[in-house]
Amino acid sequence: MQEADVRAETTGRTGPGGEGGPARRVLVIGGGIAGLAAAHRLLAAGARVTVLEASGRLGGKLYAGELAGRPVDLGAESMLARRPEAVALAREVGLGDALQPPATATATLWTRGALRRMPAGHVMGVPGDLAPLAASGVLTDAGLRRTAEDAELPATEVGEDVAVGAYVAARLGREVVDRLVEPLLGGVYAGDAYRISMRAAVPKLFEAVRTHRSLGESVREIQRAAAASPQAAGPVFQGIDGGIGRLPQAVADACRAAGADLRTGTAVSELLRTPGGWRAVTASGEVLDADAVVLATPAGPAAALLGSHAPAAAAELRTVEYASMALVTMAFRRSELPAALTGPGAGSGFLVPPVDGRTIKASTFSSNKWGWVDRDDSELFLLRTSVGRHRDEADLSRPDAELVGASLADLGEAVGLAARPVASTVTRWDGGLPQYPVGHLAAVARIRSAVSALPGLAVCGALYDGVGIPAVIGSARTAADAILGTLAKSTDSDTGQ
Repeated sequence: MQEADVRAETTGRTGPGGEGGPARRVLVIGGGIAGLAAAHRLLAAGARVTVLEASGRLGGKLYAGELAGRPVDLGAESMLARRPEAVALAREVGLGDALQPPATATATLWTRGALRRMPAGHVMGVPGDLAPLAASGVLTDAGLRRTAEDAELPATEVGEDVAVGAYVAARLGREVVDRLVEPLLGGVYAGDAYRISMRAAVPKLFEAVRTHRSLGESVREIQRAAAASPQAAGPVFQGIDGGIGRLPQAVADACRAAGADLRTGTAVSELLRTPGGWRAVTASGEVLDADAVVLATPAGPAAALLGSHAPAAAAELRTVEYASMALVTMAFRRSELPAALTGPGAGSGFLVPPVDGRTIKASTFSSNKWGWVDRDDSELFLLRTSVGRHRDEADLSRPDAELVGASLADLGEAVGLAARPVASTVTRWDGGLPQYPVGHLAAVARIRSAVSALPGLAVCGALYDGVGIPAVIGSARTAADAILGTLAKSTDSDTGQ
């Protein structure tokens, strides 16, 4: 007997807001971290949950793998700790003791022919203090002179939204965008800073620039507020011993323990309204009825399922663009590596501004960044590179061996690496990251408005409120809470309360 049924029989609770009769059933379509987090929250409230994932595994872009006998993340590798949702979920599913901050967070930029220390005092690459920027050597002398003009320029209007790159270039010049904002923002969205919405991607900066004439002063205000926050003393990021990919596995285990039915290889081809709720028809022809549905899929599948029920939402979803990328993960014999990788001050890796024309967009020195990577075998050194971003995906058509070779060539120029890997793997994320262009939040509001008109249906995932793990989990919890509220009202109506 499932745990939800046991609760119903022993406590009289039947799920969200109900008394007597079976617990309410909810279908979660999509088994990435969004769908799993939504399922976890629904189960905690007593719902009966079935998760349907089209691919062969759960977890989406959180993917735990192995290379040369060592555990590695083949997708996302860290989560923002100063936003609480992801860390809280990890603790709820028994991973609290496994949370680990990076062993080093010292990163560099490979730009203008050299590795240069990332200047301190910035918000997503936008500097608040010009002295560290000048000392870093990231900008040319002409670029530095242009940044100083921000203090004297009249205010730049932002309206309802503005592209990050366009606004920063107007205030500080294009060099700041091309050599600082692009690699940092691109590291999050794999996108183009000149198209990415400031309101959606850097909301605190968007609010600050609306009340300050100077961009530098806006950045300094954000930094003062961050320093005064209760979270300032803790780490900015957290990882998990063994890899972030353990998180969806642990959430899935907790969901199963609570009675959830988790299915992989189960694509939903049709979503229908019924007098009592919703009906999902799978690609194999199976029919599943439910009181409510959480749609936790990327934009394309969501649009296909919503087309006949919420055509306005489906139309908006069809306009969402995605970036593709690949991660090249390699293991080397430590004895064959240069000091730039293993010596004192080697740091956690480097970012590469697209303007420099390299194949790789970043490299993470995993063995330096995460203490758990080398715990069992210090003879091997693991690192990874990333290739591809939005509208810059030609290299992704190359075979795996060529991507490994191109990564090695760039690493040779950047850090003097001449060794060959003892093992390598290429993980391709086709259509992996939704883009947030100017007007993104208005589009999301229109999607949610159309969906909210359909009782018992909610949407969540990376394309709505942020691509970071905490934001995605927050989106999932919002969707689950909306479903629980709808089911509670429906139960009250049925019982005459």
